[in-house]
Amino acid sequence: MDWLERVAKLRRWTNNGVRAPHKPLLLLYALGSYQRDADGELRYSAVEEELKRLLADYGPSNPTTPGYPFHHMISDGVWEVRTDHGPGSPGSGVGVLRASGATGRLAAELRLALGEEPALLGRMARVLLDAHFPSSLHADLCEAVGLDLEQTEATATAAARRQRDRRMRDLILTAYEFQCAFCGYDGALGASAVGLEAAHVRWWSYDGPDDVDNGLCLCSLHHKLFDKGVLGLGEGRRILVSQRFVGRSEASRQQVLALAGRPVIGPQPGVPPVADRHREWHAREVFRGAPRQVA
Repeated sequence: MDWLERVAKLRRWTNNGVRAPHKPLLLLYALGSYQRDADGELRYSAVEEELKRLLADYGPSNPTTPGYPFHHMISDGVWEVRTDHGPGSPGSGVGVLRASGATGRLAAELRLALGEEPALLGRMARVLLDAHFPSSLHADLCEAVGLDLEQTEATATAAARRQRDRRMRDLILTAYEFQCAFCGYDGALGASAVGLEAAHVRWWSYDGPDDVDNGLCLCSLHHKLFDKGVLGLGEGRRILVSQRFVGRSEASRQQVLALAGRPVIGPQPGVPPVADRHREWHAREVFRGAPRQVA
């Protein structure tokens, strides 16, 4: 059985690019749990709050419940559920999952495969991360679910991964003249830019193309905040800052809050700016809550 292919093809609700990473998040959480305790089970009532935090931090901006993936991931053949009354899930409702003592764990066949080939865990995790999240969030997400990929062989097979265009970074940094489109940072070490990254506006993992009109040159800080939904792009190519962001220090005020309403820097003349369709996707699927109002 090709577990990498099965993981890459997790059944997800899809509709015009809407993000639905519920199952990938639960499976990453389960892989982290397995790495710590291969024989352990995840009792829904005990892990519900942690799963809700994962969905709040890395899922869609609209409220959602971990009961959905806890029940429905059974159909993908990687997960099993039992209750106090025996095998099988009682349904996706959080009330019945709590009341029935529902517990979940990786499917028996998958646990056997991981026991025989420990490196498979890291490859599965990489497939999930690459398929559903931007690279800027991978390390934070692994920490959140308790996954240590350094313990495993973490290189996924080429067949399970769509290949990115390696020229993307050079094209984007050149288009924005090697400066952050939000703050203007333009650091270099010798002849090489340092701390500058090519950010996809519509995530590559959600069919975002490796095109200049789907990219921004951002410093490492603002790339992370952009992918977390703290920062966004509004109409007229103005920077949005989420009302949910809280920063009390002068650094937070200057580097984040003060950006609200500022125009994006670049791209240079003759280069297409971020396309509205990509900007709108990010505003709908990534940006958190409402933007701060500019005084």
